[in-house]
Amino acid sequence: MWLIFAIGSAVFAALTSILAKVGIDGVNSNLATAIRTMVVVLMAWGMVFITNAQGGITEISKKSWLFLILSGLATGASWLCYYRALQLGEASKVVPIDKMSTVITLVLAFVFLHESFTPKSLIGCVLIAIGTLVMVL
Repeated sequence: MWLIFAIGSAVFAALTSILAKVGIDGVNSNLATAIRTMVVVLMAWGMVFITNAQGGITEISKKSWLFLILSGLATGASWLCYYRALQLGEASKVVPIDKMSTVITLVLAFVFLHESFTPKSLIGCVLIAIGTLVMVL
């Protein structure tokens, strides 16, 4: 089931890039990010209430709160940078660089989460980096 959601994530992320590039024309990138964020907030809370998950908010530990807040700050910074980059550059160049987050995530997961870094993941990282360079240069 995770694979279906991961594919959905990739498809919707691709749509996000194209729709954002068209929508951001003539709009301040910070304002565009705020509008996008409000839509995401409404969708997320809508799903919380549709799935009746709102009661779980009191069970969240302080550690989870801290890391969810930090993750939200990182997401916000990412979106602000992404929208500004999309406004200034071509989507076909901005998106591959943004997807280098895959390589960075694998390295950070190895360093901080002690996840395995296998020869397969190393080869994948190298290929992603090479592919990004080929697409951008």
